[in-house]
Amino acid sequence: MNQSRRTFIKNSAMTLAASTVLSQSIFALAKSKELVGVQLYSIKEDMGKDPLGTLKLLSKMGYKNVEHASYIDRKFYGYLAKDFKKVLSDLGLSMPSGHTVMGKKHWDDSKKDFTDLWRNTVEDAATVGQQFVISPWLDETLRKTSDDLKRYMEVFNKSGELCQKSGMKFGYHNHDFEFSQKFDGTSVYDIMLSATDPKLVMQQLDIGNLYNGGAKALEIVKKWPGRFESMHVKDEILAGGSHEKYESTILGTGIVSVKEVIDLARKSGGTVHFIIEQESYQGKTAIDSVKEDLAVMKKWGY
Repeated sequence: MNQSRRTFIKNSAMTLAASTVLSQSIFALAKSKELVGVQLYSIKEDMGKDPLGTLKLLSKMGYKNVEHASYIDRKFYGYLAKDFKKVLSDLGLSMPSGHTVMGKKHWDDSKKDFTDLWRNTVEDAATVGQQFVISPWLDETLRKTSDDLKRYMEVFNKSGELCQKSGMKFGYHNHDFEFSQKFDGTSVYDIMLSATDPKLVMQQLDIGNLYNGGAKALEIVKKWPGRFESMHVKDEILAGGSHEKYESTILGTGIVSVKEVIDLARKSGGTVHFIIEQESYQGKTAIDSVKEDLAVMKKWGY
């Protein structure tokens, strides 16, 4: 009996140890997929004047990932996809996501198919090494009614299928109207998330933008657990003389409770991409602001 008990305890201990190692491995794997990056719109003027020099500065600061906001005539900041990928690689940078608005010119409703403009967008995103192809806007004409919105969400799902063929995922990035505009009491955002397949369409939650729409980031993350594979990490303060109530600021100095939001997103929101964005600077330069933001993220353990 004693021998059996000793054997049982020994085997139980081994099982517990193995399960602990496994859970630690799973956690480590999840963390290994995490990344911190910067949305290049934060420093749009610098990128417009000197993209190469600005990217060098970002690399020197310690950034490893960037997210584009400029794709024109099949070029990223003036570079073809394969050339821009090399530019980034030479600086120790990657571009796992990017913003290109998918609109009416990208979908031929008569053919029920994408135009070459969108197919080229997806092709170039794959070439440059993106994981997510993100549309950061939804035209008003596509959301006049709840039915209009739901119909276009089917196009979102189809874009997800198209991106999936190249090993990527289609996504959407919110502003503020998604929370302030409602149909029969249901917000545009809730309709969008309900009408899209999470296996095909990811959400990049901008935790600052939504404040101007009357929403709070913590509440949205709790309401839609697991839906936010990417997040725009942003803080907000009351705007000084702007047409909007709030404007962005250095992380940790505003009203968003940023660390609490991103910690929850890491735990239950499914978030693996944490993309810093700042669009207002309160007298500081844009490049100095994103440097401070990165230091804050590192301090927080990201």
